[in-house]
Amino acid sequence: MTNIGLLLPRHATYRPDHLAVVFEQERLTFRQFNGRVNQLAHTLHQLGVGKGDKVATILPNCLEQLTMYWAVAKTGAVVVPLSPMLRGTGLSRLLNDSDSVLVLTDTEFMPHLEKVRGDLPLVRHYLLADGRAPGYHTYHDLVNAAPESEPPYLEISGDDPYNIIYSSGTTGLPKGIVHTHDIRAWYGATFAAAYRMNPESIMAHAGSVVFNGAFLTLMPAMFLGAPFILMKQFDPAALIELIAREKVTHIKMVPSQIIALLHAPNFSPEKLASLEMLGSVGAPLHLEHKQELARVLPGRFYELYGLTEGFMTILDKLDFAAKPNSVGTPPPFMEMRIERPDGTLCAPHEVGEIVGRGPMTMPGYYKRPDLTAQAIHDGWLHSGDLGYLDEEGFLYLVDRQKDMIISGGVNVYPRDIEEIVVQHTAVREAAVFGVPDDHWGETPMAAVILNEPGSISEAELLAWVNERVEARFQKLSGVVFMADFPRSTAGKTLKRVMREPFWAEQEIKI
Repeated sequence: MTNIGLLLPRHATYRPDHLAVVFEQERLTFRQFNGRVNQLAHTLHQLGVGKGDKVATILPNCLEQLTMYWAVAKTGAVVVPLSPMLRGTGLSRLLNDSDSVLVLTDTEFMPHLEKVRGDLPLVRHYLLADGRAPGYHTYHDLVNAAPESEPPYLEISGDDPYNIIYSSGTTGLPKGIVHTHDIRAWYGATFAAAYRMNPESIMAHAGSVVFNGAFLTLMPAMFLGAPFILMKQFDPAALIELIAREKVTHIKMVPSQIIALLHAPNFSPEKLASLEMLGSVGAPLHLEHKQELARVLPGRFYELYGLTEGFMTILDKLDFAAKPNSVGTPPPFMEMRIERPDGTLCAPHEVGEIVGRGPMTMPGYYKRPDLTAQAIHDGWLHSGDLGYLDEEGFLYLVDRQKDMIISGGVNVYPRDIEEIVVQHTAVREAAVFGVPDDHWGETPMAAVILNEPGSISEAELLAWVNERVEARFQKLSGVVFMADFPRSTAGKTLKRVMREPFWAEQEIKI
């Protein structure tokens, strides 16, 4: 019987005065945090929210969000963390799709929620985390009036759902990915071992805590009884000072955050000396940036490739030097293979679809058995990503299948071109995607963020890159400079958004 709701009271009993959670000025021990979680659990019971009921949160990083994560674990409810960037029908559709009966939000988001309240027939309660308003329960009034004692015992099994995480929607409409108590327990044990964490480790998270990547450190922290420090929002300079002040040992970041950290005005290896792990997640980190990390912070880099749906590989810090282009190997109890379109297995170095299975694989997409059947065949999760294995079984990610460019019938992998673009000293970040071409169907285009605006022209960079690509079909048709890329709540670069204007133009021509 796996119930992740048992973790917090365990630490509150056996290490009650150990630091559990830090958010801005609040520093809570396990005893204090457990008391707050219990108060919220009692509040959910009083509002009639029971086992299996869906509870949506639409919040920025805050202590109330973390409290809800552990309150639902004790009550058997299912948390549905939604992005505060959602608006209009996109918001109402996910609240209705998830069958949410309660919404916890804040005053900043309230105007957006008010616009769709009439379209939410299932929502019975609205809670406001930071104020008062007609039609909303005041979160802190209810919680402060509730007892800190443990809520009534409830039988929860490992197969019971814990959360529904909606995919970021970088392609198509978001799908509700279900994770059970078993899956989240595996997150705790697996990543604690993989990242060499212990109860004295100190985890920090600077990105959005509604992003599944947050659970890569949140679950091990609670599994071990180690502190979890949450920043209100990502700020590279502030993060450096926090790491130095709190002696943070482990942190996961998306590539854009790692690049920003390296270019922060107060960056220094001395301030980050406590780090034992700096892990990249969410998208490939280009080799140029990995090598820079290895120079300034040697022996700390880990990379995780994976899907929220439940397959992942980890490049260990001790394997990085020998396999810098690899995204590692599956953790224990997880299997991986590379398949051809006909389902047969690829030979070493042969590119095919990455397929995997293991104890962290989702039971399915919420209420979508059709999409689940498309993604999972005989227990094997099909990633839609392209890669190959070397002779030692290490995985190399070629590209996302959805990002592949087909130019004149030839498969062009944007990542190969991006690796060249970022080698130019003027370039901070690059994203390559396909744009329409009358002759070839589509050709590669590069969007680029420069270290110093004006340091090179688009024509100069285009010529520099096209002199260095290996094949004619990899040559860029154009370069466009941007101050920043469109990104998801998780910080992932949204190539779809950058592509859209070019393809819309094409449709107008047709």
